[in-house]
Amino acid sequence: MQGYLEQIKPSVGDAWRTDELYVKVGGNMKYLYALMYDETRFWIAQQVADTKYTANINPLFKEGKELTGKRPNTLISDGARNFNEGFKKEFFTVSNPRTRHIKHIRLQGDHNNNKMERFNGEVRDREKVMRGLKTVYTPILKGYQIYHNYMRSHEALNNKTPAEACGIKVEGENKWVSLIQNASAKNLGF
Repeated sequence: MQGYLEQIKPSVGDAWRTDELYVKVGGNMKYLYALMYDETRFWIAQQVADTKYTANINPLFKEGKELTGKRPNTLISDGARNFNEGFKKEFFTVSNPRTRHIKHIRLQGDHNNNKMERFNGEVRDREKVMRGLKTVYTPILKGYQIYHNYMRSHEALNNKTPAEACGIKVEGENKWVSLIQNASAKNLGF
């Protein structure tokens, strides 16, 4: 399924958000870094790391560029040093238009990261039920990313999924069956 979905390019805009969330993996605390398109809440990429402020998150941003075929015009994050370092490495350019990094966010006001915090709460709710993850390489996180993007409708998106809001159409009443049939038809495995 993941192989099939990786061939689909979401139509994402120019403002992306990123944040980290601590999760329990095999009894140890790890950090799940996520990259999300601001308008539709499409979960673009993810990475699990051992540390919060010193983890190299360049692979997260690189995966986001490869999946979408572009870089954002605006990246919204908290003030963590590794977000700024990853931004400089993967998104900064001297040519116009330059990507702007908004890293001074507040809970209220012009620049906040409330959408990412809500997303973190969604992932946290799922992880609590599971009582943590067994390994860093668990398929649960990628599976939840698929569920979030292609199956879970969002009230803020007029009950559309983030994929539908990004212009990805999944036909049929049962979207899961349609996704599985498409992946199987293309012999990409499930």
